[in-house]
Formats: sequence, structure tokens, C-alpha cells
Amino acid sequence: MRLKINTADRVGMVLDVLQVFAPLSIDIQAMEVEPGAIYVRFPEGDVYRQIHERIMALAGVHSIQEIASMPQEQRRREIQAIVEAVGEGLVAIDAQGRITLLNAAAESILKLKAVKVLGKKIGRVLRPDVPMLATLKTGQSYDNQEIVINNGPVQARYITSGRPLLDQEGRVYGVVASLKDSGQIRALVHSVTRAPEITFADIIYRSKSMEDLVGLCKQVSNSDATILIYGESGTGKELFARSIHAASPRRDGAFVPINCGALPDALLESELFGYEDGAFTGSRRGGRMGLFEFGHGGTVFLDEIAEVPTHLQPKLLRALQSGSIRRVGGNEEIQVDVRIIAATNKNLGQLVGERKFREDLYYRLNVIPLTIPPLRQRREDIAVLVEHLLARGKTGIAPEAMSVLSRHQWPGNVRELENVLERAMTIAGSQLIQREHLLLDEDSMAAAGGSLKEQVAELERKLVAEALRKYRSARKAGEALGLSHTSVLNKVRRYHLETFLTERKD
Repeated sequence: MRLKINTADRVGMVLDVLQVFAPLSIDIQAMEVEPGAIYVRFPEGDVYRQIHERIMALAGVHSIQEIASMPQEQRRREIQAIVEAVGEGLVAIDAQGRITLLNAAAESILKLKAVKVLGKKIGRVLRPDVPMLATLKTGQSYDNQEIVINNGPVQARYITSGRPLLDQEGRVYGVVASLKDSGQIRALVHSVTRAPEITFADIIYRSKSMEDLVGLCKQVSNSDATILIYGESGTGKELFARSIHAASPRRDGAFVPINCGALPDALLESELFGYEDGAFTGSRRGGRMGLFEFGHGGTVFLDEIAEVPTHLQPKLLRALQSGSIRRVGGNEEIQVDVRIIAATNKNLGQLVGERKFREDLYYRLNVIPLTIPPLRQRREDIAVLVEHLLARGKTGIAPEAMSVLSRHQWPGNVRELENVLERAMTIAGSQLIQREHLLLDEDSMAAAGGSLKEQVAELERKLVAEALRKYRSARKAGEALGLSHTSVLNKVRRYHLETFLTERKD
């Protein structure tokens, strides 16, 4: 039974109440006092009437009421509700290093049950060098340390921050720590850094070749098969990769792009796979997860894949084959679930023949090859792209200027077109874009349609592409063109026409 006794605030009131219970041999299980109130918990029995009468007879007692819980019990329940409501795991230990608190989130991260570990030494349950024990000795806080535990039933990787619990004299009597698993960190970073979603609707085209390519991309979006995108610089390889990701079941996961040619070899390895604490001079304390770990559940886009150094290619191959990576300086195998989309503007098959790219890695990447045709091979797209790009600046273009753009060779593809139009809009100001506003290189070559060699190659490409589009077979296309099967396949590789074939081999 629990009672709240409302009293006057006078000296001796608590003693008077205690003397009511003592003669009746009633065990007071708990007692709390605050100005104007005394709370008492005791076993239920037949003596309540006597207690009530005797307490009410005391000087200064105003009233007595039965309550459901003591203030301390209520506070404990409120604190417990808060502890369980937070998304982070919480662990607390006492001065002896015994576990005094383990909330549900911590149970999930550590794969433990609180009822089995409360009261046990944390060094034995987790590992002897957990940072909470160092804080218990030094009183120093710590932030965002990564911990890996492989101790019997406990298999966990998490980020932890800890604070000492101090008494009124400043002495440490315990430590409380927060835990976040790697998935929480990835989700948090992804939600903050997530770029605006790009979909197939953002790809502007009118040509049949692009229509076929986008249709194929939509078909392969729902699988987890590795994709290798071929295309010259500026054709929009990342645009296609992001669109495939947005249309895939992994759309809610992270899209993690990395330019393999933009980083030094040593830095590329640590960026892809992460590193352990002390792996190299200048490494961050506690280590760091790599992009494969960060992309868990999502898509990793490896741009300029041909630039991956040969000594790093076996590690990348292992990640693709086994779905596991190993951090720089680490021994633990970390399972990752990512879809790989790679891209290159080089002929990987030729690099394999030159022993500059591993053959096994090439075939592991080249599961679904996609080729983005250069802008000069789909000139019907130029007008619609110009219209789309100029709509951003709310300006127009003169027919003569449009004619010049249509004849240009566009070695830099759509990226070059964007730059040319942005420059022209800046020069023209509020005026209609004229021929003189277009600052183009190789205008004379563009007006003539290119060199003889280029025009012959372009004609050959169109004839082969048309035959492949019609017959969907290199052998049948060769028969129609009067070429051998091998010659057609060589031209398919030279002009990146793989998307016109329904089979890899025929």
C-alpha cells in the first residue's frame, strides 16, 4: 500500500509518522519526504484503519490519500520510458564496471538480452578494452569511436560515445555510453547528403538509339546484376547510373559515386574499403568505413573503372565475387550488399589484351554492357537538348545558330553542349542567341561534316548499326553486309554497338 500524507512543514513531523507505524510492527518498505508531503509504502493488511486514524490525529496533518506509485517509482518509470524511446543504444556501468543499464536498442546492436548481462562485468561480456573502462579510470569522455566485437555470442560493429557519471565531489562512479550501429550511421549520412533524385525522365532524347538504350536500362533496373556503361566523356554515364538506381528496388538506399581516376592509388583503396585504426600515418582515430560499407543496401557507381590500378583489381574482384571486403590494415571480413555499376570511356577488352586490366574482373563487370552513343551519332537529339537547356535561362536561339550547333562534331558530347550554351547565354544576355555568340572550336571541320576518315567511319557505323538493329545477330548482319562474323564483332566493339545484340555470342 502507498500513501501520500499532506502535512504542515514542521520539525518532527516525520518522526511522529514513524512512531505511528512502530507500535503496530509494520515494516515500512519505502519512505520519501518533500515539503508538505510524506510518502510511505508498506504491506497491505487489516491495520489500515488504525493507521489512518492515528496519523490524522497528529498535529499538522491535513489529509491522507492512497496513491498508485511513489515519486521515485514514477521517476524511474519515466526515465526508463525515455531510455527505451531513444533510437540509440544506451549502456551504463557502475564503479566496478558492472552493467547497470542496457536498453532495447543496445540489445539489438549487441545481440544481447539485458536480463542475462545486468550485473556482469562489461569487459567480460564485450571485450576487455572497451572505452567505457578507460573512462571509468580517467574520467575522460570520448566521441565517435568505432568498436568491433567478436566475443562468443556478441558479433557487432558500432560507433560509441561515452560520458563519466560524477558525484558531488567530482569522483567517477560510473559511465554511460551511446551506441549506433553502422546501418544507423549510413542512414543518417545518406539522409543529410542525399542528392536530388535523377530518373529516366531527366534523360532528354528523340533518337531511336537512345529510346532503345533507355528501354534496355529500364529492363535491367530491377535486377542486381553488375552493369558496365560504355560512353565517351560527357555522354551522361552517371546520369544513366543514377536513373537505373532510382528505378531499382534499392532506390531508398544510398547511391555512392566515386571517380576511380581522380584519386591516388593508396587513397582510392582506403576510400573504397575503409581503414582500421592506425592503418597508416594520418589515419583517423578509430578508423573509417569505406564507400562499399556506406553503400550497403544501395548502389556503388565506379566511374572511370579502367583507371583502377592493377594491384587493387584483385581486391575489387573479391568484393564483387564474395560480397565481402576487408579494410586497409584489418583482418575482419565485412559483408556488404551493394549493386555495382561501373563506367568507362575506354575499351576494356583492348586493355585486357594489353594486360592492363584483369580478364576475370572484366567479365565480372561486363555482365550487362550498355553503350551510350556520342552526340554526333544522334544529331536528332541536339535540337531537343538545346530546347531543354535554353528553357532554364528562358531565352531562344536564332535558326542560323541552331544550324551551327547541329553541324558541330561535339567531341565533348552533352557536357560540351551545356557549356557552349551557358557561355552563349552569358554573352547574349537578354538577346536571342546568334551565331557570333557561339564560341566553338573546329567550326570549319564541323561545317564540312568532319574529315574524310571520320565521315567514312560514321557511315560504316550507321550501316553496321542498322543491320544489327534489323537482324539482332552479328552473324546475320555479317551475311547482309558481306562481312565475316568476326569482322562484325570487331566493329561492334570498335563502335560500342553491344546494345544492338540480343545475345553476347551467336
